[in-house]
Amino acid sequence: MLELVLGGARSGKSAFAENQARLSGLPVVYVATGEARDDEMRARIDKHRRRRPDHWRTVEEPLRLAEALTREAAPEKFLLVECLTLFLSNVLLGGAEDEIGHLLAVLPGLPGHIVVVSNEVGWGITPANALARRFADEQGQLNRRVAEIADHVTLVAAGLPLRLK
Repeated sequence: MLELVLGGARSGKSAFAENQARLSGLPVVYVATGEARDDEMRARIDKHRRRRPDHWRTVEEPLRLAEALTREAAPEKFLLVECLTLFLSNVLLGGAEDEIGHLLAVLPGLPGHIVVVSNEVGWGITPANALARRFADEQGQLNRRVAEIADHVTLVAAGLPLRLK
């Protein structure tokens, strides 16, 4: 079962996904895509780490997400991917666009319960620079493509989940 959880910054999407993992009763593998490249990002990562139970296993994979999910997915596991937005940033900055295709190819066939968290970034003003515009476009397309293959899609706004699919 594949679920996409979408929301804006600080919308509660991560807390919602983490709660689903807790309630599943399954062993949880937290697949982290973020990298601590500056102090602010280190603080964000630390905040997420402190929220997670100690018995959850963490796999850090900023770029080869399809490979990590293929290795970790199993019928008796709950995989929580945090998040597609940082994965896409890593892909675009690393010139590894083929990783998007790999991810989209493996997601539908993976066993177990998989929840993928992603930001909905296209609801604001049009960014002022070309890279930011490309990122917003690519993120919207990636979210749409994952939503197409997902069994469930949930939008979280102001901490409230809304089931879209």
